[in-house]
Amino acid sequence: MEAQAQGLLETDPLQGRDESTVASADFSSMLSEEEKEELKAELVQLEDEITTLRQVLSAKERHLVEIKQKLGMNLMNELKQNFSKSWHDMQTTTAYKKTHETLSHAGQKATAAFSNVGTAISKKFGDMRRK
Repeated sequence: MEAQAQGLLETDPLQGRDESTVASADFSSMLSEEEKEELKAELVQLEDEITTLRQVLSAKERHLVEIKQKLGMNLMNELKQNFSKSWHDMQTTTAYKKTHETLSHAGQKATAAFSNVGTAISKKFGDMRRK
């Protein structure tokens, strides 16, 4: 009995099988006609509010586009600005600076190594010509 009581008092969110059980349950038989009518009225009101909010959002988005057009802002300019800002922000990070420094140093060493290899090959070819 205590296990059943504990199950009723659980505060964990519904998961997996519990959600499908609740979703498929028919609670309408537990409601009075008055409660059903109140819920239907609330449902209609919520749907109307959602429709209104969508219309308001759409109007605000159109107004936003108009303002941006008046200011000469377009998608390409915004993308360029966002990219430039992001690139600048990334370049100022410590990780980028350290990586850049390391790669620059590695590049210098690689250049020197290739130069030494080139010099050695040239010297060998020179020795081979003389023989």
